[in-house]
Amino acid sequence: MLNCYAKIGDFRVSREFNYIVRIHGTNLDGTKAVPYALNDIKGVGIRIALSITKSIGVDPTLRLGSLSDADVKRLEEALDKPQGVGIPKWMVNHRKDPMTGEDLHLLGSDLDLRTKDEIELMRETRSWKGERHARGIKVRGQHTKTAARKGRSVGVSKKQPQATRK
Repeated sequence: MLNCYAKIGDFRVSREFNYIVRIHGTNLDGTKAVPYALNDIKGVGIRIALSITKSIGVDPTLRLGSLSDADVKRLEEALDKPQGVGIPKWMVNHRKDPMTGEDLHLLGSDLDLRTKDEIELMRETRSWKGERHARGIKVRGQHTKTAARKGRSVGVSKKQPQATRK
């Protein structure tokens, strides 16, 4: 009788194991545990990944590649609307959107684009944060006298001795 399992690391995988699972336009490693694999999606941290897996009833210790297609579909839908599966609004990553006023959870390129648009809006309205962003200096009240010296030369320059005239 043939062995229908292959051993990878310290766990066994069946023949139906998917080594690469595509969720939200990101190729995820199927050999990782579900929350840690979801953590590879931009905008999903380990805390929200663990909460989503528990709230939809998926065992967090399972490997992502061993999930059925239905479970993967449920995971993707839960990532789209985390509040629909019982995730509290304080856990989402984009609260009180300035345009709509909704609490959103943005993923991937949507997160990058929304952040860029909001920084551009702050620059146009000439807010204090927008001014700081435009100048390329610290925005959130950090000290800039001794830190934030990236890109500039720092140090003491020695005064050059002048040549004497005869």
